[in-house]
Amino acid sequence: FLLMSTEEYGLEITNNGPITTGAQATVHASLSMKNDSVASNLYHFNWIYAPLILIEKSERRFNSVINVTGEFPGTFPVSVWVTHRNCWLCRPVARNVTVLQITEFITGNLTIAQIEDSRFITHGSSSSTGAVTRISFCLHDPSNYFKSASFVYNWDFGDGVYQITKEPFVYYNCSTMGNRTVHLKVIAEWQQIGSIIHERETVQKTGDFTTALELLDAVKSINVVGSRETHVMENLSLSLHINGTPPLALCWLIKSECIPLEGEKCHLVVINGSCYNLSHTFSDAGRYCLSVRVENGVTMLQTYHEIKVWPTGIHPAFFVLLCITLVSVTLGLVLYTTFRSNTQQKDLVEVADFDFSPLSDKNPSSHSESRCGQICCRSCFLRSSQEAARESHELLHSFYKPVKMYTV
Repeated sequence: FLLMSTEEYGLEITNNGPITTGAQATVHASLSMKNDSVASNLYHFNWIYAPLILIEKSERRFNSVINVTGEFPGTFPVSVWVTHRNCWLCRPVARNVTVLQITEFITGNLTIAQIEDSRFITHGSSSSTGAVTRISFCLHDPSNYFKSASFVYNWDFGDGVYQITKEPFVYYNCSTMGNRTVHLKVIAEWQQIGSIIHERETVQKTGDFTTALELLDAVKSINVVGSRETHVMENLSLSLHINGTPPLALCWLIKSECIPLEGEKCHLVVINGSCYNLSHTFSDAGRYCLSVRVENGVTMLQTYHEIKVWPTGIHPAFFVLLCITLVSVTLGLVLYTTFRSNTQQKDLVEVADFDFSPLSDKNPSSHSESRCGQICCRSCFLRSSQEAARESHELLHSFYKPVKMYTV
C-alpha cells in the first residue's frame, strides 16, 4: 500500500491484488487527520481506475472502497484524491495512488510446514531431515472467482519424485540433507456460459509455482564439556559440542537456577561450526546453572549444566584425602599391633631340668628299657617318642643363670 500525506491530512490506499483476469479486486482508501484542530467536514473521494471496469463503489465519512475487474493482464495504476464535498473546485486535501497487478494465470503461493508434536510449525523454506514436511498451495482468490472450479496439482520435488493430487497439499519426507526446488503446476477447470455462443463451455486456467526447500539436520544433542566445580574469581572454561547443521543460533545464560530461555534475554551468538567455547568468572560462591538453547531454523533444543562455586581456600577434595590417609594409618597400626601380639603368644619358653645327683650317673636307658619291658604297653612307646621329639628341639636360652644344687 501507499501512504501520501500533507501537512494536515494523511491518505492510505491499498488493494488485494494480484488477481487473475475476470476476477474482482478491491481497492480501499482511508483518510486521516494529523491535527485534531482540523474541522471534521464531509469529504468526497475521486477515483481514476481506467482501463479497469468498475463493479461497485461505496463511500463513508473518511473511507471509500471500489471493486474493479480487468479483462487483460497487466499492471494498472489506481489513483484517488479527496476534496471537501461542498467544494469541488477547491484544492484536494490529499491524494494517493496504488498499482494493481492482473495476470491471466492462477495466483497463489506455496508454504512449507514441519510436523512437530502433531502441530504444523513453519520455518520459512527450511525443514529437518527425517521429519514429515507438509507443502501446501494457498490459492489467492479474494472474489471467489474459482468457487466452481476443480483443481489438479502436479508436484515435482526436485529429486526425481513426482506426485499428482486433487488436494492442495502433499506430505514429503526425505532423509538426505541439501537444497531442493519444489515445482507445482496447478490446473483449474470449470463450466460457464459463453459470451458469444451463449452455450456452456469449459474454461481452464493454469499456474506454475516454485519454492526453495532447504533440508537441514535437526539439533539432536548438546554436550557440555568441562568441570562442574570452580572457585570464586577463577576462570571457568566450558566447551559446547552441538550435533546439528550450522549455522546455529546459540543462546546461553548463567543464573542461580535452571530456567528455559525465551526471547533474547541471554548471550546470543551465531556459529558456523559444531563447537563453541565460553568462559565465565564467578564473584560469589554458591550453586549455579548454565542454560543453553540452540536452534538452526528447523529445530530447537535446550540443555542445562549445574556448577558448584566454592569459596577461595582448600578444596574439599583435600579434606577427603586427608581423612582417608588418617583412617589408613590408624587401621595399619591396629593390624600391626594385633599381629605382633599373636606372634609373642606363640614364643613358648621351654626349661630343661638337669639332675646332677649321684643317681644321675646311672644309665637311664637301661632303667627305661627294663620298665618298658615289664609294662610292655602301648603308652610306653608313645611317651618315648614324645620325649625324643622334645629333645630334638633346640633349647631356648634362659634369662637367668642356672643354679646347681648338690647333695652331701
